[in-house]
Amino acid sequence: MTGEAQVKIGFIPLVDAAALFVARHKGFAAAQGLDVELIREVSWANIRDKLAIGRFDAAHLLAPMAVASTLGLGHVRVPLAAPINLAMNGNAIAVSTALYAELAAVGEVGDPAQSARALAKVVARRQAERREPLTFGMTFPFSMHNYQLRYWMAEGGVDPDEDLRLIALPPPYMVENLARGQLDGFCVGAPWSSVAVDAGVGVILHFGCEIFERAPEKVLALRENVADDDPDLVAALVRAVYKGAAYVDEPQNLEEVSHILSRPEYVGVDAEIIQRVLTGRLRVNGRETRERMDYLIIGEASAMRPDPRQAEWIYAQMIRWRQTRYSPAMADKAKGVLRPDLFDAAIGGALDQREIAAFAGPSFDGRDYGAYLAGFAIGQRL
Repeated sequence: MTGEAQVKIGFIPLVDAAALFVARHKGFAAAQGLDVELIREVSWANIRDKLAIGRFDAAHLLAPMAVASTLGLGHVRVPLAAPINLAMNGNAIAVSTALYAELAAVGEVGDPAQSARALAKVVARRQAERREPLTFGMTFPFSMHNYQLRYWMAEGGVDPDEDLRLIALPPPYMVENLARGQLDGFCVGAPWSSVAVDAGVGVILHFGCEIFERAPEKVLALRENVADDDPDLVAALVRAVYKGAAYVDEPQNLEEVSHILSRPEYVGVDAEIIQRVLTGRLRVNGRETRERMDYLIIGEASAMRPDPRQAEWIYAQMIRWRQTRYSPAMADKAKGVLRPDLFDAAIGGALDQREIAAFAGPSFDGRDYGAYLAGFAIGQRL
């Protein structure tokens, strides 16, 4: 890469794109010789399609979407490469105040196992009374939001494909649809669950990290051929994002970063809400606050390094929920999406990773898909 490179990057208005916003806003991208244009989009499908056809050079992208695009699931096959994770975790399952009251009336809801069993009771009662099934929103079929909802529901005995409705909606539309009664709940990235709580229309039931302890949420994705043909560009992008994430992570920068993200061209919600998200201290209803340091992980170096084992785990969820079939060749392609080699070339030094640990169910070690899937009562098996 010689001179200043113009780079168009698509994004969705979410706090987990903070490293991108700060890298551009604070000049870290420019210092790497990059003239970055950040382009706000309303839907993940728009971002995927514009990245695929070259309208975007890179994108803030759902980690499972990068795997799906590479495998040709739900769209034409466009192999992607993810040289850096933008965020781990950051989602939350929120429900309407009405559904929360129903759940609390039939059982405990303090942890995901309890609330999943309560959900099963509510679903069974609605079926017996011939009422409309519950409707939950998630941002895209190939997303951690979808898999978190499904995993949680299924552990309580609810089949998400038979017992209720799951629909895909862009993140900014979730709160409005919950308020109108068109959704009973949703799983979405920050800050939209907090927006629902502040508006008095929703209750945060669980943080995403209570379902999956350490889940790759968003990646910076490029077309595979671009990543392989222009390693200098990739390295510059990785270094810029890495520096942006480090800036986000410094406690003394919290107020400034919150105000940067609150700008209308980025996330466009109140800085105070964003500050809560970045500290992992969220209002879950009108009275209570819950805190987890790992609610959203952005600047932790070991979290930013892509781990191919996590792509294998994502592929296993796709098989479980009948989005694809198993083959060794597809498993290898999935594994190849998350590229630690590109990260290491820019930053240097391998860093330890941790397994994506779920609140219940079998562990997945990446070696035996059949045994893993056989450990679930609901879902496809090999």
